[in-house]
Amino acid sequence: MTDLPKAMGLLRTVFKNHAGKDGDPKSLNKKELSELLRAEFPEAGSTSKNELDKFFKSLDNDGDGVVSFEEFVTFAAALTVICHGE
Repeated sequence: MTDLPKAMGLLRTVFKNHAGKDGDPKSLNKKELSELLRAEFPEAGSTSKNELDKFFKSLDNDGDGVVSFEEFVTFAAALTVICHGE
């Protein structure tokens, strides 16, 4: 398997590992997103509840109160551009 399909699979795996612990396995609620961020970005430190609320709202594009896989992938792509864009 080439690198891009591996990366795509990793995104799906990370999402699945955290989604559905407290509800729908096809989405992340605020608690699940917080746990995902702490697990995947430990160097970022802790965030306040207010910061997490703002971040969650920015990811929840359709306003349904959860982050779908599509919304999560959009975040991952934007983060990639920020960290590695030229």
